[in-house]
Order: sequence, then structure tokens, then C-alpha cells
Amino acid sequence: MIKMRFGFHISIAGGFANVRPRAEELNCDTIQLFTRSPRGWSASPLKEEDVGRFREEIRKSEISPVFAHAPYLPNLAATDPELKRRSITTIADDLKRCETLGIDFLVVHVGKAMGTDEKSALRRVAENINRIFRLAPNRVKILLENTAGMGSEIGYRFEQIAEIIEQVEDRDRLGVTLDTAHSFEAGYDWRTRPAIDETLRQFDRAIGFSRLYLIHLNDSKTPFNSRVDRHWHIGKGEIGIEGFREIVNHPLLRKLPGIMETPRTSIRDDRENMRIVRSLVR
Repeated sequence: MIKMRFGFHISIAGGFANVRPRAEELNCDTIQLFTRSPRGWSASPLKEEDVGRFREEIRKSEISPVFAHAPYLPNLAATDPELKRRSITTIADDLKRCETLGIDFLVVHVGKAMGTDEKSALRRVAENINRIFRLAPNRVKILLENTAGMGSEIGYRFEQIAEIIEQVEDRDRLGVTLDTAHSFEAGYDWRTRPAIDETLRQFDRAIGFSRLYLIHLNDSKTPFNSRVDRHWHIGKGEIGIEGFREIVNHPLLRKLPGIMETPRTSIRDDRENMRIVRSLVR
């Protein structure tokens, strides 16, 4: 029986050569990372030796797949011309960096409407993805991540993500990352098997399972439908341990990689979350 592959977001501090040892220390089957500092616009050029070693280390390991996550600053729904320009060039550059590193997927936050209506914001996201794909014509896929709907965030309803996808020209390069905390906070329930079945029915009806490449396994510190984005430790939040037991064993989900983005004060937190999630597998 196929079992879910588990992993964490891994730091690239000190160079990409440090990624594999950190991942293996946490018993990761799969990983996510930034290709640059997530809190700035500029990025240091990738070093050929560092890239070569990273690709070789990952090739020799059993870590697969590898996902990159885009920086936090871009907003693909931006109306400000300079923010829009920087957002497009940064995501396009990240797609190129992914190709250089041998990474096939880039997780991207949908964006924020910033005072405009949601429909026009969704249209801007699609238009900007079209521009990005023209600037970075490679095979790396963008995985749009659903949001909690906090503030002016868009992409908190599955239908909104579907609306973006429908307006993108090269839809073969688009997929989805489904975050359990964000969706729970946006009104999709994960606490019981019937609730999970209904959430997945809604996802399939709006977007389609063929576009789902990654699960972000996060519990929620805030209540159901709170529209407040707060990740929490597996089984310790509002989704709860039984919800995660059903998630990791669900026949439609267990074939997917599950990356945890749980709070981290020390490596002990990650080890405990990994221990718990693996203990739930039937």
C-alpha cells in the first residue's frame, strides 16, 4: 500500500550542500526550501559548485520530490506598478533558479486583493502568471497555495483558484498545494472522515485532483472558519489528532507528499511532529 511521504521546509543557511544532512536528520522523505532569502527582493547568484553538489546529494538520497517555495514579498494581484513588476520578475527568476537546481515545483501564494474586488484581483494573478511563464519558459510548475482568507487574501475558496487556472494560457505548468490549516481556517473541515470526503469532493469539483501535487500538513491554532492564519503542531490544534489520522491514511491523499510547516523553536519540535505524523500511518 502506498504511504504518504513526509517532510519539512529545510533551511538553506550556509549553502545548498547543507540541505540533505538537515533533511536526513529529521527523517524526511520529501522537502521544501527557499532558493533565496524569503524576506528580500534581491537574490545572490547560485554558485555552480553549490548547485552541483546539491543536485548530486539529492540524486544519491531517497528524498523526493523536492519543492521550492517562493519568497513572501511578491503579490501577483498587485495594482502598484512597481510591486507588480518586482513580483513578476522575482517569481520568474525563482522558476529559473528551480530549473538550475533540478527542482520541478515552485509553491506560490495566490496574493492579496489590496482593496480591489476579488474577481479583478484573480484576473490580475492569471495575467501575471502568463507574463511569468513567458519570462521563464521552462518545465518548472507553479503550485498555487490556497490561503486562509486573512485580510485581503484571495485564493481561500477552491473556486477562486479554479478561476485563476482557467485564465492561464499554459495550464500544463499550473498545479495546486493544499494547506490543511489554511483551508480549515477558510471553512473546509478536516476533523472527521466524512468532513474530509466532503472537502475533497469540493476540491475535485472546482479544481480537479489531477492538479494536486502537494499537501501542506499543518494543524490550526485558530478555530474553524476563523479566516486567521496560524499554523500549529500536528494534533495539538483545532483539526486534532483524529483528523490527521484520517488525512494521512486517506486513499486520495496518501499518495501525495506531505510537507509540515509547523512552528519551530528547536529541532525537537520538528522531531516530535515527525514522530507523531508517522505514528498515525496505518
